[in-house]
Amino acid sequence: MNFKDKKKEKTQSDRQKKERPAKPPRPVKNDRPAKPPRPEKPVRDTEPAQLPDDILIGRNAVTEALKNTMRVNRLLIAEGAQTKNGDGSIPEIIALAKEKKVKFETVPRETIEGIACGHRHQGVLAYVAPVEYADLDKVINEAAAKENPLLILLDGIEDPHNLGAILRTADAVGADGVLLPRHHSVPLNATVAKTSAGAIEYVPVARIGNIAQTLKELKDKGFWVYGADMDGDCDYDKANFTGPVVLIIGSEGHGIARLTRENCDTIVSLPMVGRINSLNASVAGAILMYEVSRQRRNSSK
Repeated sequence: MNFKDKKKEKTQSDRQKKERPAKPPRPVKNDRPAKPPRPEKPVRDTEPAQLPDDILIGRNAVTEALKNTMRVNRLLIAEGAQTKNGDGSIPEIIALAKEKKVKFETVPRETIEGIACGHRHQGVLAYVAPVEYADLDKVINEAAAKENPLLILLDGIEDPHNLGAILRTADAVGADGVLLPRHHSVPLNATVAKTSAGAIEYVPVARIGNIAQTLKELKDKGFWVYGADMDGDCDYDKANFTGPVVLIIGSEGHGIARLTRENCDTIVSLPMVGRINSLNASVAGAILMYEVSRQRRNSSK
């Protein structure tokens, strides 16, 4: 191919390039199709969370609970709360708490705010039992009137699951009531109620102050007091549980207190032959309660 032919071919190629159809112009920004609108964000629920069943807030509600029920376990009062006299006032609430021997304490307002979950609390919050506490005198007198009553006294039980399980067994063996100290003991609450599987509705639970004084009163009414401890006077199945009995169950870590032990007629123990030297309080209590029940069934034959 000579120079002219190359030049002619190049000229034809350039002409073809020029004759190619032009690219369509890019659309102007305003001509582009509009984007679909973004979905609206869901509006958050501004309602405060529901309060647990064992919490009561507000001055009037707490005042009425203190006046008319025995359900209040503990009372929280916000620092700097108003102290005007009148119905529902802080002085009246404190006076009622002292009269009913309900523990109360002053706490930062933020503490109550966190527990109240946004509800208007007026600086007052109470922890309440899911059921009424029984009257102590009524429980003791009704039990003493029976032929072979059984009362369970708990010394230092602080685990609500243990208390709920003990109530469940107490109902199963027909115990006449459970005596629960006001101090160093777990109160009746939602966890206790759930663990008891409904027994909390049927077993009377009365609160007591001084354990030693309560035991003295029970002894005066003819009860025999048996304490459970790993260093007992005799094995549990050798003790005589017939007649009016008060069975004392202590905590797992410390057992029954020294003063409580001194007021027992007999200390019984559960033989331990394994490597673990203690049982769960509710398990030990169940074994002892069923031993009491067994002896009474046999004595009635």
